[in-house]
Amino acid sequence: MPEDCKHCTKGTSYSMGLGFCPFSLALFAGTAISYVKLLQHKSSKSSTTTPSSSEPFRVVFVLGGPGAGKGTQCTLLSKNHGWAHLSAGDLLRAERKKSGSKLADIINSNISAGKIVPSEITTQLIKNAMVELRTTQGQIKFLIDGFPRSEGNVTSWQEVVGDAAVLEYVLFFECPYDILTSRLLERGKTSGRSDDSLDVIRKRFNTYREESMPIIDMYEKEGKVRKILADRSIEDVYAEVESILKN
Repeated sequence: MPEDCKHCTKGTSYSMGLGFCPFSLALFAGTAISYVKLLQHKSSKSSTTTPSSSEPFRVVFVLGGPGAGKGTQCTLLSKNHGWAHLSAGDLLRAERKKSGSKLADIINSNISAGKIVPSEITTQLIKNAMVELRTTQGQIKFLIDGFPRSEGNVTSWQEVVGDAAVLEYVLFFECPYDILTSRLLERGKTSGRSDDSLDVIRKRFNTYREESMPIIDMYEKEGKVRKILADRSIEDVYAEVESILKN
């Protein structure tokens, strides 16, 4: 005959032949319910902090002439506000250095000539980078520097990325060509970049005027463009850009 439970009085629980203690059962049930709620809370918290693969990327295109300071400003915004900075040019330069890359020759010949790399290549490299950062870091906010630069880029973006991203706005860094030229020549002394020579700079300006400016005009008609005068100090430009990002 089992002994009475210490939680129960005589005549109840075991002594009544129930075979269990109502108090202990209630305690167990309460503990189980609390544990289930804890698991649900953790699951809910995880689902809200880790973006799902179906959640669209938040994108800001960052445009302006060569040497306008796009990369510098994107680096500061990324450091201070948690947006990932993807440079179309850096992605292309990284790809062209990869051993055995079938795309390297195509990218090299276009960059050396001051031309725009085929849109499908650039867009796919950008998309791959966004997907990788979302998978590894949960990142969905992207500053895309130096893209789109042509109508082909826009079309390719719509075809390759489409509804997977939402374009919030376009940051346009406006700067006179003489200042851009001076900056690029100074950068060329240490950058080692083949596209920072005077001949290529002139070709890049022509390409920018003919292919990139119409894209900026198109986005401006859509009310997407935020213009920043980029012929000022880094600090002054950043203060304005940061204000735009916060708002």
